[in-house]
Amino acid sequence: MLDYLEDFLLRIQTNNYSPETLYNYERDLKTFENFLKNEIKIPFEKINKKTIEQYKAYLVSRDRKTALGEKSKQNLTSGSINRTLSSLRGYLKYLIKMDYDSPIAPESIELLKTKKKHYRVSEFEEIVKLIESPSQFEKNKIIASRNRTMLEVLFSTGMRISELLNLKRNQIDKTGRIFIMGKGKKERFVYLTERAKKHLGNYLSTRTDDSPYLFIPYRGKNIKNKNKKISSNYLQEKIKKYRELLSINIPISAHSLRHGFATFMAEQGANPAAIQILLGHESLDTTTRYVHTSDRYAEKTHRRYHPLKK
Repeated sequence: MLDYLEDFLLRIQTNNYSPETLYNYERDLKTFENFLKNEIKIPFEKINKKTIEQYKAYLVSRDRKTALGEKSKQNLTSGSINRTLSSLRGYLKYLIKMDYDSPIAPESIELLKTKKKHYRVSEFEEIVKLIESPSQFEKNKIIASRNRTMLEVLFSTGMRISELLNLKRNQIDKTGRIFIMGKGKKERFVYLTERAKKHLGNYLSTRTDDSPYLFIPYRGKNIKNKNKKISSNYLQEKIKKYRELLSINIPISAHSLRHGFATFMAEQGANPAAIQILLGHESLDTTTRYVHTSDRYAEKTHRRYHPLKK
């Protein structure tokens, strides 16, 4: 129903975007296609600005269906809705670039306004407890070692969860330097601390398999498949469980460890430009959004520098 959709997706693929980006575009545009076909029943050529407003209302409603036509089990966040709208923008820009007819201008699709939240980073001591918690809560020693090592590597390097779970053994050299092919196919190096190197060495000493991946599952289907990797859902659920067992009231995710890495490096005096390189950001502005002064550090700074402190 969307003209030249396959050509657009092929262009995404041939321009060396990640499989995840391709999947998001395909899913988002399929959702829009289903909306036109099944909800308001008009062809793509007839859409206008009102159609886009109806689509926004559909995306925030409980009646929304997934790209597969199934009833959605949860509401979309404003960030997810904006990503969906951005996918549609990108498709319309492609049509115009290729001199195809576009019923509306890409700029007419306005994104939702998002609230700027005060992002709270857990105190350093809480993050350390979380990183060490698999050793305390996991009964299986191999799983405890693997899960702790994953958390140690995440906080040591500041890498993304997708980068961690796709790591292969040959990406790490003897010095603890890791070669990363990151978001948008950008290449960079990240570095293990001595502490993380020690835990990684202990974990690898338990491995007797020939899987190329650094972290592998020990349960579930196809565990004998050497190309089987740990899912991001597994790691996120484990982090949530450890946080609850430790009674940490600030939500912590794998991404929170990345934010914490940037925050505590900055508090120790690290150069923002160096943090930018380690995180793999194109823009320093993006990096500054990752650096969130902890509440305790903010209080300490206030007491030290306020002009009327005495």
